[in-house]
Order: sequence, then C-alpha cells, then structure tokens
Amino acid sequence: MMLLYTLIAFVFALFFLNWLLGYKKGNITLTLDDRYTGLKEYAEAIEIELKKEGKQAVYKGGRKFLVDGKLYEFSDRTVPIGGVPTQQTILEPK
Repeated sequence: MMLLYTLIAFVFALFFLNWLLGYKKGNITLTLDDRYTGLKEYAEAIEIELKKEGKQAVYKGGRKFLVDGKLYEFSDRTVPIGGVPTQQTILEPK
C-alpha cells in the first residue's frame, strides 16, 4: 500500500513540476543557448529562435509576441538543467 502512495506522489510531483516549468497546453517553451538580461536582446533572440522553428513571429513590445497570428506574452525562469542554471523562456497565449 505504501508503494502505491509513493507512486501516486511521484506522478503528481512530475505533473506539478511540468506545470510549474511552463509546460502547459498552448504554451511555447524555449531554452536558448545564451542568457539575456537586456529585454531588447532577449526579445530578438526569442524571435530568431521562433523563426528557426518555422513559426511566423513578430515582437510587439511590452513582452508580447505575435506568433502564427496568436498573441503571446513571455516570461522567463532560471531552472537547473543538468545542475547548470539555465534561462527558460515561456510564451503564454493571451
């Protein structure tokens, strides 16, 4: 019985962690090669990455992008990937 509870807690933790990291339905999640602190350079890097993925992307200002005709707002988080702090970009539909 304890094994069942442990398994349920583990599965719940995985789903919660994915949700917390921005992997929700409709979100676009990017992990860029470099870390950006300036908004202008960061937005340019996001736009380039989206275009590499074959999407039509235009930065509209104010942390908002028009991606394939839909409006998204981006935020970023620092997450450890392989023990290395990595900047992760999440675009959420608005």
